[in-house]
Amino acid sequence: MKVNDMAAHITSSRLSIANRLLAFVIITALHANASAQAPITAADGSQDRQYWAATLYRIAAPVILNLAGGSLKANMPVEVPPGQGDAFFRQVTHLEAVGRTMAGVAPWLALPDDDTAEGKLRKQLRGAFLKGIANGVNPAHPDYLNFRTEKQPIVDAAYLAQAFIRAPKALWEPLDKTTRQRLIDEFKALRSRTGAYNNWLLFAGINEAFLLSIGEQADPVRIEFAKRKMAEWYVGDGWYSDGPKFSMDYYNSYVMHSMLVDFLGILVAHHMADPAEHQAAVQRLVRYAEFTERLIAPDGSYPAFGRSITYRTGAFQALAHAALMEKLPPHVAPAQVRGALTAVMRRMFDGCANFDDKGWLVLGFCGHQPGVADIYTSTGSLYMATLGFLALGLPADNRFWTDPPADWTARKAWTGKPLHKDYKVEY
Repeated sequence: MKVNDMAAHITSSRLSIANRLLAFVIITALHANASAQAPITAADGSQDRQYWAATLYRIAAPVILNLAGGSLKANMPVEVPPGQGDAFFRQVTHLEAVGRTMAGVAPWLALPDDDTAEGKLRKQLRGAFLKGIANGVNPAHPDYLNFRTEKQPIVDAAYLAQAFIRAPKALWEPLDKTTRQRLIDEFKALRSRTGAYNNWLLFAGINEAFLLSIGEQADPVRIEFAKRKMAEWYVGDGWYSDGPKFSMDYYNSYVMHSMLVDFLGILVAHHMADPAEHQAAVQRLVRYAEFTERLIAPDGSYPAFGRSITYRTGAFQALAHAALMEKLPPHVAPAQVRGALTAVMRRMFDGCANFDDKGWLVLGFCGHQPGVADIYTSTGSLYMATLGFLALGLPADNRFWTDPPADWTARKAWTGKPLHKDYKVEY
């Protein structure tokens, strides 16, 4: 549905006031997004930042605002892979959407309030999340999120844990006492189940690390097992094996590097890991981020290989995380990462029909391609796309946004410009 058509649609008496309000804010973001598609002529990254903020808002608003309005389960579609029934997915997809969305937007929402248009969007989403998560852990509420049954909630609680770890003062501390205690109880209830012998160990570990970070008793066995197996599964040159056998896909970015760095950061603060372990994890993330920057083609495309390509821009969480931590290597300029990621976002969210007519993400990579969805994927799964936007947590006056535009590695390589030779690392 075109923006003008959607604007006419929301005046229909068939939509509730709450739904009209939701549609209005989505349209606002769509208009901002459309205006941001003009060619970049500025001497810095201010237009890039406006585009990132509008696009992230466009992705996240349907999830967060519906949760706040008590209409997430009523309004969010539950699209599943061809041949799969939706009964199981309806038990887990809503927590998926909330946890994955919040893990990506958390650094942005942690920025202080200001009177800019972007600042108003942040403030709105932050307030909506605080209201919405109270709904999500209230057993009497229609949008009560399922932490209690099935194995999948172990995964998506972990992304919610990451959100709280990344923005405790913005997202955890303002919650009322009842909501905090309900969340604690839900996280502890996850201990009744186990998952796969792969990255799921890290999910269980960071759930416990989150509890540790807020002064709760954590399960030391889950923590230690995750820490030891992740160290064991490092295979070199910035890559982890996802379990005993290596998989060539984007899970090093979707999960392994960023979650491990956040996990170990908590453990170091509580004297449960050596600072050298955390430093090694950061170095490995940086090396992997450098590799993924080289995957971004001059036109912003990147290879669609491996599991879970429906997670779209989540494939660049590690690169965005390295930029957020200001840990990029000296030969990878912040502006070239900004340019590369902006090109990916424009190619992905302007060049592909990745939203339905109500603003929800659809199964696919570039458009509606349900046949590429894995058997565990549903609508909520797709919101891992927000993870590619972590660098929005850098303030607008950071050099990531203020430096003039710069070509990324593939652009340099394919235009005959000097570029840094790649290398192998031993750590």
